[in-house]
Amino acid sequence: MSEAVFLALGAGALIGFTLGLIGGGGSILATPLLLYVVGVANPHVAIGTGALAVSVNAYINLIVHARNGHIWWRCAILFALVGTIGALAGSTLGKAIDGQHLLFLFGLLMMVVGGLMLRPRKNEGGSPRRVDWRMCAVTGIVALIAGGVSGFFGIGGGFLIVPGLILATGMSTISAIGSSLLAVGTFGLATAINYAATGLVDWTIATEFIVSGIAGGAIGTLASTHLASRTGLLNRVFAGLIFVVAVYVIYRSSGSLR
Repeated sequence: MSEAVFLALGAGALIGFTLGLIGGGGSILATPLLLYVVGVANPHVAIGTGALAVSVNAYINLIVHARNGHIWWRCAILFALVGTIGALAGSTLGKAIDGQHLLFLFGLLMMVVGGLMLRPRKNEGGSPRRVDWRMCAVTGIVALIAGGVSGFFGIGGGFLIVPGLILATGMSTISAIGSSLLAVGTFGLATAINYAATGLVDWTIATEFIVSGIAGGAIGTLASTHLASRTGLLNRVFAGLIFVVAVYVIYRSSGSLR
């Protein structure tokens, strides 16, 4: 096994493990790992390749949540369909921006995600709202924004989608997490297709990332059941890691701003 393959498999397994262990936010490390560990030279290729891997992993996790009855299908489908428009627009805009400038903005986004992960996650349910035009309108607006951000940076966007679904529909947190996966997978797929259309997806690395990510996700999910009482600590540790990586990404990309 070559060093490049080993690094790609290891990075993919780490992303999958993190997603399985702590849930949303784990995929934010995909692009930095592809760039600075696996050695992908082009930031746009890293974003396109990472988006594809995130999409596949989200769809796999969606199956688990569907079996457990955690998905509000009507809201999830509406959010995914409307948000895909935003994802296509966002990814098209992202491709048009200089790669290093995009990475600098990505580093700033990582700081925001790290901050959000430090906030305690509430487990109580929401207050479900009546399905009417107002609820659908709010859901559509939130979906467009979340899809645009997801497509622009090539990330899953769960950190936006989960609170967005709760805000728009009043669904419980666990239902929002499960329902968000349909949008995460669809946004990632739309972004990956957009990037692939201009040759900005490395299919070999994406396959290695996905295969090892599935294995890592299974281990992470198993570990999460044993570490459930320490979820807050795990989130804080991972948020700290995100801050460190964010500083590094900003440092590496800031030279292009001079």
